[in-house]
Amino acid sequence: MSKVVLITGGSSGIGKSIGEFLHHKGFTVYGTSRNPQRILNSVFPLVALDVRNVDSIQLAVAKIIATSGGLDIVINNAGVGITGPLEEIPMEEIKNNFETNFFGPIEVMKAVLPQMRVQKSGLIINITSIAGYMGLPYRSVYSASKGALELITESLRMEVKSFGIDITNVAPGDFATNIASGRFHAPVIKGSAYESVYGNTLKTMDEHVNSGSNPNEMAEAVYKIIQDPSPKIHYKVGAFMQKFSIVLKRILPDKVYEKMLMNHYKI
Repeated sequence: MSKVVLITGGSSGIGKSIGEFLHHKGFTVYGTSRNPQRILNSVFPLVALDVRNVDSIQLAVAKIIATSGGLDIVINNAGVGITGPLEEIPMEEIKNNFETNFFGPIEVMKAVLPQMRVQKSGLIINITSIAGYMGLPYRSVYSASKGALELITESLRMEVKSFGIDITNVAPGDFATNIASGRFHAPVIKGSAYESVYGNTLKTMDEHVNSGSNPNEMAEAVYKIIQDPSPKIHYKVGAFMQKFSIVLKRILPDKVYEKMLMNHYKI
């Protein structure tokens, strides 16, 4: 029987690309969407799931297991972007970002781990971000939520290894998806101390996404991880300089690296 895959946020962007790639490779793929009835062109079934709602997570997981008889691979892909000067981002938006990018994936993992323990096998792939390896200006909350998911994966991976379950992170760089349109942008406030610099930085960030790599690169990377009998803890997928920026953070003095980032963002 083909392996059963659950992908959160599978209706667009990276999640959709991964789902289509695995579907064509013969996997039994289930994607999720908050409103699956609105998606008419999916080549794999979409199940209603909101990662901010525990009941919807448990219902979706139970439905997939009942239909397929098991669950082999879970890809925690659902996530949202957020930008703005930390001082000007409403606290409710900060909490919403963590609910989606951090607490949601935790709830998904809690929901699927009992089944994987029964099977004595399973693979969970958490989609994080290269931004989670560093504090980026005007992306503080996004960097923090993705960085937190990277670390929680490291811990949980050790806790479940004896059950035959593998957990890994895949950190993408900028990919050409609709994440910029779905991102919460703190408004550029007229007369704000951050007006000029934040406004210019926002344009730079959107340009990076619009000129990003093809999401199929992520799909191919995920497929290779699934084929690996002993996945690594961390993977990075993206342009060379984006991946190299993580290496530079490890080897450069903190203030030199900070200056490099400020020069990049022209602040």
